[in-house]
Amino acid sequence: MTDGFHDALVTRATEDMPEKFFDRFMFNLHPDGRTAPSVILGAGAYPPRNVVDGFVVLTTGTEQRNLRYSTEHSETDGASVGPLRWETVDDNSAWRIQLGENKTGLELDLLWHARAPYWLGSVDVENTDGNVTSFDHLFQPGRYEGTLTLDGTTTDVGGWYGLRDRSRGVRTMSGGQGLHIWYQAQFPDRTFGFLLVEDRDGGRILLEGAVMHDDGRLDDITDVRHDLVFTAGNDLVSGAVEVVTTGGATYRVDADASAGGGYMAGGGYGGHHGKAKGRDHEEFDAYPLDG
Repeated sequence: MTDGFHDALVTRATEDMPEKFFDRFMFNLHPDGRTAPSVILGAGAYPPRNVVDGFVVLTTGTEQRNLRYSTEHSETDGASVGPLRWETVDDNSAWRIQLGENKTGLELDLLWHARAPYWLGSVDVENTDGNVTSFDHLFQPGRYEGTLTLDGTTTDVGGWYGLRDRSRGVRTMSGGQGLHIWYQAQFPDRTFGFLLVEDRDGGRILLEGAVMHDDGRLDDITDVRHDLVFTAGNDLVSGAVEVVTTGGATYRVDADASAGGGYMAGGGYGGHHGKAKGRDHEEFDAYPLDG
């Protein structure tokens, strides 16, 4: 962990800022012991391009509802996009997230609290096209207080799990990557978090992360092995990972992904973030989770 990460988004361009600079956050929200409803949301600022965008991915028991929003950054207050608003209440400790009325039928009034120290690393990858990716990458587990309203029914989400991800820098990753695993698994006293990128032959390009303990310990991850099961359409069904840490611990974590949902294409992942789309651009769609 590195102390003093500047948590608020960088929203002003400077003369030496690269054209592809970005500053993004992502949060997820899910109950303990159930798969739905679950939420993934986030936003990003791209000052040199005068763009801010955001997304909401909602998974119910039967479908995934997706909202994507983009506008000119100069037309916002620097802490909102469309119906989504955020506030850094206490750096690296507490964030407020609010989602107003929108086409997903989901509204949120949340306060996220960290439950363990954050892990911060740097992603530095030279791509096959010669461009360089270099950005700071942080993740941190927490829990929520507040309310979730879905299709008119309001639920108290006190104690629900949620992890945040922050990234800031230049990302131009393109070509050469075969498997990209962003892995976060929360348990009552610790959280496993890592990013693993492999090439198309299974060779490792990048591994970074840690086991983040609620008692304040960070145990860096030094090796990950995986046995993942996919459908013919490359949807994850189940799998196991073995995690080895600097402290000498070895963990095996099994996962059942058969419930479906959480497909990040619904949030604009896959190269769509940061694109200039004019003022108040909105997209909505839904994926049935019927196999």
